Amino acid sequence: MKKIKTAVFPVAGLGTRFLPITKVIAKEMLVVVDKPLIQYAVEEAKEAGIEKFIFVSSRGKNAIEDHFDSAPVLEEALKERKKFRDLQKVIDSQLGSGQAVFIRQHSPKGLGHAVHCAHSLVQEDAFAVILADDLVLGPKGCLKQMVDAYEQSDGNMIAVETIPPSETFRYGIFDVASQDGKKIKAKNIIEKPAPEVAPSTTAVIGRYILKTSIFDYLHNAQAGLANEIQLTDAIQNMMRDVPLTGFQYDGKRYDCGMKIGWLEANIAFFLQDNEAKEATKSMLTRMIKELA
Repeated sequence: MKKIKTAVFPVAGLGTRFLPITKVIAKEMLVVVDKPLIQYAVEEAKEAGIEKFIFVSSRGKNAIEDHFDSAPVLEEALKERKKFRDLQKVIDSQLGSGQAVFIRQHSPKGLGHAVHCAHSLVQEDAFAVILADDLVLGPKGCLKQMVDAYEQSDGNMIAVETIPPSETFRYGIFDVASQDGKKIKAKNIIEKPAPEVAPSTTAVIGRYILKTSIFDYLHNAQAGLANEIQLTDAIQNMMRDVPLTGFQYDGKRYDCGMKIGWLEANIAFFLQDNEAKEATKSMLTRMIKELA
């Protein structure tokens, strides 16, 4: 099977849950420890072997593009001050010339529309989509796990996790046909069903491997609620011809599109940081005592 070399990063969202800061800072630039969410997403893609990075952006998101660019003045200053560790962090955050492509989604027409904006840039049989809001902490990157497991017969593949029944209304939910190890075959996928009608508690998260034929379905898709084109609807329509596989990844996901999820992610990642771990534990212990 051909290698998956391209990833699409939909980063055009308004980030209204984090207003007013998202008036001036893209939500994907919100920081967890010392890196923005979008850098974690790019690092995960690199680990999975991605070589081409397509960012579907919008007005006011220039900071994302600048973040992955070189910073000659800063780099020279760090060299002069012999701050070589900081210099390496800056260099590591960059994408090479020609690796990153930035295109505009001119109006907020949904995730499906954002993915379709990249259709002319994807050359392979299958490509990845990563939503930076979903930050996964695990022994191996979520996308790397998926790419290692992916086979042509899997069709479209989406990362999934088991959620509490009360939360099904927040997710796309699998109607499960069968399961073989970490792979789950879907009969259907239902967008945000109420708990009493949800067919399972197997929920979709923001990691996808998609066949490029998805672009035909997105092109012909009808806008639905809020005049948005949903990626889930296109995947569902493809199931007549292309199977859908869920992949149960190893790791813990943090929903950084929500304030509490972003806070929890910061705590979890600080606890993984050798320099900050003990101070973080002390801070949490103190705060818990103060709340008692």
